[in-house]
Amino acid sequence: MAQHSRLDPETLCLCEADFQKRLEEWQDHLEFEKQVSPHTFRAYISDTKLFVSFMSGHLGQEISLNALSEINLKDFRAWLARRTIDGKSATTRARNLSGVKNLLRWLDKEGVMHNGSVGSVRAPKLPRTNPKPLYFKQIEGLLDQLLETQEHWVQSRDHALFILLYGCGLRIDEALSLDIRDMPKDGFIRVMGKGAKERDVPVLEIVELSLHRYIDQRVDGITPDSPLFIGVRGKRLRQQIAQKALRDLRFTLELPETATPHALRHSFATHLLENGANLRQIQELLGHASLSSTQRYTEINSTELIRIHKSAHPRG
Repeated sequence: MAQHSRLDPETLCLCEADFQKRLEEWQDHLEFEKQVSPHTFRAYISDTKLFVSFMSGHLGQEISLNALSEINLKDFRAWLARRTIDGKSATTRARNLSGVKNLLRWLDKEGVMHNGSVGSVRAPKLPRTNPKPLYFKQIEGLLDQLLETQEHWVQSRDHALFILLYGCGLRIDEALSLDIRDMPKDGFIRVMGKGAKERDVPVLEIVELSLHRYIDQRVDGITPDSPLFIGVRGKRLRQQIAQKALRDLRFTLELPETATPHALRHSFATHLLENGANLRQIQELLGHASLSSTQRYTEINSTELIRIHKSAHPRG
């Protein structure tokens, strides 16, 4: 299981003992009860650290539960304004606010304290963005490049990881959380998605072959508990390393900047839709809780259809 990095002592020193205790309980709640992904956990911890650091200086005191309950709308706006001055985008500021709201909602639900102003804080308006998939030829070129350079197990690992993301539509953290025991069985792989929800995803034979090729080249002592994807030091592969591997390939193959591990998941969904799969089927495969998340892919498909029509029509 991926390690969850908790609030550091420097941040906790800015909090009174009563608040420190509740912060520890909130982190336990996120990690063990909600079982949020390591990515979400890191984001919430980062948001809380920024908020506590700013408010301590802004109020001129250590943050206690009482002080937290009295933070008003003007104080919240001052914090978000500071984030704007620091050059943070609307998306980042909205995420920062979401993390703090999660903490305050939990404190309220637990009957610890209530802040009457946080509900009035409006999140920054976000630009509407759609997933940016790669063309099939681009993905084919990416995977072919890795096949040609499989002299070392690291290249085999990257090929296995990227073909798994594209072939099964997994989130990067879902793939990196897999252990050897989670290898595909009977044509399916079981993954743990958001909210600790398991789902079975069909696995193409080419994906399974790539995984076995990579496993056969590994030089470490493999047990069922071993991480499926590891770094050069034998520890569980980190997202940053996978992202860098794709960045390097992106430069070599002259792929767009949107070519990221997550773009392979977007490509999986878009290509299924283009080839006749319906939204409910894609929703199930992606592990989306809401169909509205999956419906974004219909907009991508429509945009691509308009582009093709304009470029191909004689009067385009």
